[in-house]
Amino acid sequence: MSLTELRSGAALRIPLNVPTYGRAEIDEAIDSLESGWVTCGKKVEAFEKMWAEYIGVRHAVMTNSGSSANLLALTVLGLKPGDEVITPALTWATTVFPIAQVGAVPVLVDVDRETYNIDPVMVERAITPRTRAIMPVHLLGNPCEMYRLMQLASIHSLRVIEDTCEAHGATYDGHKMGQWGHLGTFSFFFSHHISTIEGGMVVIDDGEVAELVRSLRSFGWARGMDVKPEEYPGIDPRFLFLHAGYNFRPTEIQGAFGIHQLPRLEGFIEHRRDNAAYWNRELAQFGEYLQLQEERPRTRHVWFAYPVMVKEAAPFTRAELQAHLETCGVETRPIEAGAMHLQPAMKHINWRAGGSLTNAEYIHDNAFFWGNHSGIGETEREAIVSYFHDFMKERGL
Repeated sequence: MSLTELRSGAALRIPLNVPTYGRAEIDEAIDSLESGWVTCGKKVEAFEKMWAEYIGVRHAVMTNSGSSANLLALTVLGLKPGDEVITPALTWATTVFPIAQVGAVPVLVDVDRETYNIDPVMVERAITPRTRAIMPVHLLGNPCEMYRLMQLASIHSLRVIEDTCEAHGATYDGHKMGQWGHLGTFSFFFSHHISTIEGGMVVIDDGEVAELVRSLRSFGWARGMDVKPEEYPGIDPRFLFLHAGYNFRPTEIQGAFGIHQLPRLEGFIEHRRDNAAYWNRELAQFGEYLQLQEERPRTRHVWFAYPVMVKEAAPFTRAELQAHLETCGVETRPIEAGAMHLQPAMKHINWRAGGSLTNAEYIHDNAFFWGNHSGIGETEREAIVSYFHDFMKERGL
């Protein structure tokens, strides 16, 4: 379908995401089904090793989801009731809820209006004697200011968990996101850079912590741990439980997908980066009304999606622009869950604000994104730009 046809009224639907898997993943999954070994096994282990090598860490532990990865990472910190974890107000629910689920207090701080990421200045102001950890989120694939955050963590003896669920392959000063903090987490949900349909990963350099994560992932049992069975007489060593854990094991089918998805990741990233560069170039002419994200020096933005923010002085609203794109067949959505403190679920959580959350609220009200994925080619990305031209023309801009 040509752009001329699109402009003449032919329908085109641009979804938020499309499947990233193909025949190789399907065949590998069928092989697992036919083998009879469908739960966490050799293919999961192979993907874990591949992912650890890709990120540049010593250990990777696969989980059934990214939210489970966050919960495991927080659990191994040994947080006590009343301990505080600083995290951005603008994020997804599975960053904030696990903090409360381990008994700690989420401290929501404001974000930078240009990057949408946690503001290190606000982090520093929010630190109290109860603070135990910082949980930055590389939102939409845009790396946080890790030098400053790690410096604050060192000064105040804090742990850092990088929520890297949307930033596969992103880098800061040449180092991949996920290897900066004491732990890092990833998601392989259907809409992410690569997918195991559902799935997640915890990455760690510390071998003892990695062993604990593996144990907690599987009920807390001792399988695979360096344990002397004779210390626990009368208990079958195959069913020895050392910790109160979870059942967060992935399936072998998820591992089967992962080992074929990872070799394709760099290609997916470059496609997203090409799309984002095109939109930045073509939409820059509307800079009086729109704020676009830019890739910062010394970073590699991997563009989980393409965000746009409507400026205060614009003669139209976010809702109007969003509705126009939806009418044209472009699926859009808010920036993650928006400002989390505005969500009704937060009334069930013991949390506090670490200062003003003005920027998070502004982004909540004025920004949105559309999908950026391998299903968007030249026709689709040009169509989106043409829809912006039509919208501005209708308003005499």
